[in-house]
Amino acid sequence: MFVRCIECQMASTWQSVQSMRQWILENGDKRTDPWLLVYSPMPVAFIFLLYLGVVWAGPKLMKRREPVDLKAVLIVYNFAMVCLSVYMFHEFLVTSLLSNYSYLCQPVDYSTSPLAMRMAKVCWWFFFSKVIELADTVFFILRKKNSQLTFLHVYHHGTMIFNWWAGVKYLAGGQSFFIGLLNTFVHIVMYSYYGLAALGPHTQKYLWWKRYLTSLQLLQFVLLTTHTGYNLFTECDFPDSMNAVVFAYCVSLIALFSNFYYQSYLNRKSKKT
Repeated sequence: MFVRCIECQMASTWQSVQSMRQWILENGDKRTDPWLLVYSPMPVAFIFLLYLGVVWAGPKLMKRREPVDLKAVLIVYNFAMVCLSVYMFHEFLVTSLLSNYSYLCQPVDYSTSPLAMRMAKVCWWFFFSKVIELADTVFFILRKKNSQLTFLHVYHHGTMIFNWWAGVKYLAGGQSFFIGLLNTFVHIVMYSYYGLAALGPHTQKYLWWKRYLTSLQLLQFVLLTTHTGYNLFTECDFPDSMNAVVFAYCVSLIALFSNFYYQSYLNRKSKKT
């Protein structure tokens, strides 16, 4: 009898898992489901696990090797990311203006109108850019910049692909655009900095503004926390569950980036004095 109960419980649990899997697959945005990496979470989960594997094994494999000279690769990569970020920022801004988006509360337009599809497409590009950005970590490992492989770096890069997979799968548009708008602007500045830094030592004197780049990132998360927090307490036809996830995620990033800012600039300065 006891064995039969366990078997029944296992069968019930498996049925629940199958039902959840079916719900995840079948309740997405039908416009974006056919697009690369969107329909199922499994490809993204595989990329995430592969990423963690690289983070764990990469430094060990590079331990007895010389750092790889990636100067040319980094210059091309960083300025290509600037171009992609400019394109996405333009699309988020122009499409939201043409669609008369509200910056306070904007439901998702699930229609196949040209503007709705244009917004959905730039949301997909934003998601895919997060997959591309995992290369940042690979470059750190190959260059043996292991001090850059902080919890903040791995947490931020690893989780963003899941966050925006869910965004494109279920909410490709609406007030999700505000996240993309702010983040692409920040990344224009950030990858411009990295691109200039990759040019060599002669550009270092022009890169005094790194501290303010971190401040800009923090400001971004404060604005997003305020934006989503506002919508949690007002009537808005946008899922509270997504607002709650974004709110909690941004709070975690504010804490982590604040600690990074303190350790990198304030604490270091106090030690020098």
